Amino acid sequence: MTDPTFHAALDSAKRLHQAGRIQDAQSLYRQILSRQPDHPDALHLLGVIQFQQGQPDAAMELIRRAIAVDPGRAEFHCNLGVVLADVGRDPDAIVAFQHALDLRPAYPEAHHNLGNSLREIGWIDQAIAHFRQALAIQPGDTDSHDNLLYAMHYHPDYDAAALLREHLEWNRRHARPLAAHIQPHANDRDPDRRLRIGYVSPDLRVHPVGRFLLPLFARHDHQRFEIVCFYNAAVEDDVTRYLRGHADRWHDISAMSDEEAAELIRREQIDILVDLSLHMAHNRLLVFARKPAPVQVTYLAYCGTSGLETMDYRLTDPYLDPEGMDESVYTEKSVRLPRTYWCYEPCIRDVAVKAPPAGQGGGVTFGCFNNYCKVSRATWEAWGRLLQAVPGSRLMVCCPLGAHREQVRGELAAAGVDPQRLIFAAKVPMVEYLERYHEVDIGLDPFPYGGGTTTCDALWMGVPVVSLRGRTAVGRGGVSILSNLGLAELIAENTDQYVAIAKALAEDLPRLAELRGGLRQRMRRSPLMDGEQFARDVESAYRQMWRRWCTPGGGES
Repeated sequence: MTDPTFHAALDSAKRLHQAGRIQDAQSLYRQILSRQPDHPDALHLLGVIQFQQGQPDAAMELIRRAIAVDPGRAEFHCNLGVVLADVGRDPDAIVAFQHALDLRPAYPEAHHNLGNSLREIGWIDQAIAHFRQALAIQPGDTDSHDNLLYAMHYHPDYDAAALLREHLEWNRRHARPLAAHIQPHANDRDPDRRLRIGYVSPDLRVHPVGRFLLPLFARHDHQRFEIVCFYNAAVEDDVTRYLRGHADRWHDISAMSDEEAAELIRREQIDILVDLSLHMAHNRLLVFARKPAPVQVTYLAYCGTSGLETMDYRLTDPYLDPEGMDESVYTEKSVRLPRTYWCYEPCIRDVAVKAPPAGQGGGVTFGCFNNYCKVSRATWEAWGRLLQAVPGSRLMVCCPLGAHREQVRGELAAAGVDPQRLIFAAKVPMVEYLERYHEVDIGLDPFPYGGGTTTCDALWMGVPVVSLRGRTAVGRGGVSILSNLGLAELIAENTDQYVAIAKALAEDLPRLAELRGGLRQRMRRSPLMDGEQFARDVESAYRQMWRRWCTPGGGES
């Protein structure tokens, strides 16, 4: 192959790749490599395609071969990091992203991706710094700005007012310029007619959002509400199929632009459009910025604010946002579900509860199986004090492999706690995850961002959870869950009380056994598992929003 022909083939393959014609691009890359097996661009780009096709091991091998041929290409190291992060090897990904930044310091994608991996191992300060650097280089980068906002929720130094300021900046920078796309809504203003509810999410799958939607979708009243889903992902699993089976219509918007998705929603004449992502990955908030539906509400991803002027409402409950609190920290109007923000469906129902391990002669084992990024330095300080206060106790934490494990052990040792009392657990399949609660006596909610799904899972497995009332709604998830179970005595108002409650529970083995034996039945009888009532509460909230829009002056003309 002559050089001109070769370069033309490579350019053609890149164009096909960019156009989404993956198979054709792959074929051309392989042809190029059959002639020049060590061509770095073809190796790298074929590796990217392998990753896009769900083959991370093959992708890593190809990209590493490209790096071996040409180690000075920052994008090679960055994309290697993306693949490593995708398979949960964030410490290795961090090294790859740092290599990319050594080669190209002003590389926004590398700063952004490095921030994501740093967040996953709990290094929130550093993650926030890299998201800000990405934005400084590329101010219009919505992904980095989204990740900055989300990461700030994990940091104990940011209260609701500080979070609002950054969300307003996000709106000013990314959403407000789209106001010209907003069109009048011609929806029939009959307050009592059947309503079209549109759900927008990339997480209608095995994911906390997908799991919490199961009871609602199973019990929606289709005589009064038409359910339309706009799914922003190509992944399909059992949860996807279940949810789709309970929807009236289903649209895949993963390949659509924001304007195309907004136009589809307008054509569908959606009355109430529900965001299920906020600023989490693969959100479509810029669709909501175009206001394709007359009423727009955010729910479930995490209980915060979108910052959008075009988001009318946010669902919450009386515990996440108590009556009388300052609601100016949200751009939306808060609508409180009367009982609970969450309705829980166990991922697996037939994993039995076993007796607490401490009752079998060993010391008490505390545990936290939340995503490790929720374990802030303030949480570690409280846990260190707790371990000192309960001699012989141990702590089990879900934490990825990496040097940060040794850092944590070192911090505990400096605080006078034997590092051998700390047990790090890796991620495991769902059945093994639930069975791991057999090894835990008392669950510990992290802060300032507490658990939701994980807290419910622990309680379902008979493990009581001690929680701290936080300064933001995401820090009051445990308050909502425990209050709905009638276990307010496990809610602490400060870290001293948090340690004291956990210590007292650890020293009362009969109480632990009593809770262990009754928590599952308590869950079944609580609002947390009353799917029928929960669906009616959500639908009542939708109807309330709709009637307000139908009232003269309640919406645009």
